[in-house]
Amino acid sequence: MAYILAAQREDDVAAAFGRYQAYLRANAARFPVSAHALATSDWYFDFRDHRCPHDAWLGSATFDESEQRARSERRSLSLVVRLLGAFHDGLIELRYPNVFSYQMAGAELSGGHMDWRYDEFRVDAHGRVEHEIEWSGANETARWLIVASDVIYSWKDVTAVASDAI
Repeated sequence: MAYILAAQREDDVAAAFGRYQAYLRANAARFPVSAHALATSDWYFDFRDHRCPHDAWLGSATFDESEQRARSERRSLSLVVRLLGAFHDGLIELRYPNVFSYQMAGAELSGGHMDWRYDEFRVDAHGRVEHEIEWSGANETARWLIVASDVIYSWKDVTAVASDAI
């Protein structure tokens, strides 16, 4: 069940966020640690905060499928998503260390993904984080659903990073 994505926010944004916060509190013990800390931080969903991904632009989404044994019979999948922050003064990195499944659907991507609009974190029956992301410009362009062991967030000031890093 979604709480704060486009369809849920249409009637009453404050009520939608209230239901989401109640969900996060009720499921705190089931959530992966980093994902829960991110979802309950006072800045992640604050559009005025430069670290917030709202309106950020996609720089890259990189999958890494690596082997864990000599004969490569045990493989794992990780994902790193890099974004240029909405204020263009920082780079956001979301690292999904062990991806169990993902869906990435794009409707009209001739102009790119456009802006990271809304996202939410949920936890599945196995204690894995579900991160659902909506992208849009004038219209929705894409929707991602990533199921992973956790989500690790980092922020880098753009002045500390080479200009070609994204």
